[in-house]
Amino acid sequence: MATLKVGLVSPEREVWAGEAKMVVAQTIEGQLGIMPGHAPVLGVLLDGSVVKIEPADGGEMISAMVGSGFFSIADDEVSVLAEQAVLGSEVDVSAARQDLQSAQSAAEEDSTAERRARARLRAAGHEA
Repeated sequence: MATLKVGLVSPEREVWAGEAKMVVAQTIEGQLGIMPGHAPVLGVLLDGSVVKIEPADGGEMISAMVGSGFFSIADDEVSVLAEQAVLGSEVDVSAARQDLQSAQSAAEEDSTAERRARARLRAAGHEA
């Protein structure tokens, strides 16, 4: 079975790396599903979106909030380079809810802080 070699990194650390069956990323042009054999692509991540990775070993789906960044696909290798990235399993849900409330009370429409707080909650499996 063909797999993808995936690396999700932020400036601070390697967030996740391994073999995957599929990756789903939200770009500024729409959602993109990536499977082995995908054509080469360079894309811009939507700030405050969620990247999902289906591990090749059949493990639990990986979800991560990503800030702005890029991804590239070439020769069954997917690199996700995000300004900010947090695995859903690492999200402090109560802190993310507080951040969301603070961003909403700031009365700025579609603020980066609000989008990122919502994405952290989605990555952790909680709807905002």
